[in-house]
Amino acid sequence: MNFWLIFFLVAVALSPLSWLVPSRRQQRQMDVRLHARRLGVAMQLSPQEWPYWLPLEPPHSCPQYHCARQPEQVDSWCYWQLEPGKWVNKWREPCADHALLLQLQTLPADAFKVEATEQMLSVCWGERGASAALEKIVDFLKARA
Repeated sequence: MNFWLIFFLVAVALSPLSWLVPSRRQQRQMDVRLHARRLGVAMQLSPQEWPYWLPLEPPHSCPQYHCARQPEQVDSWCYWQLEPGKWVNKWREPCADHALLLQLQTLPADAFKVEATEQMLSVCWGERGASAALEKIVDFLKARA
């Protein structure tokens, strides 16, 4: 009886430590983010304002994978993935640049948004598909930056 009482007290005392252990999903996300960093792509959680017309609203705080652009790249654009492989701008017009559209169509189905500014090229991604999808995103960022 004494043994069970001590065992129970130790289990109750150590149970909050289990909350500190990351879940499998969190561990997978950390692995993907570290792998992206090793490939030269940065990641940040950034709050996003999503268009009202998206069929499924992505998370408010979305992982944004990004890299710096070359100084000679001065074009700015932003496209959202309406459905897998269909990229539209803020007026819901399809991407007119055929070369860019071909590259956008290589991105995973859970890539929500791609944006290019004068300084940065970024992809907002749902982080499903792990390393295979990450490779597609990194290839896109390296090719367009």
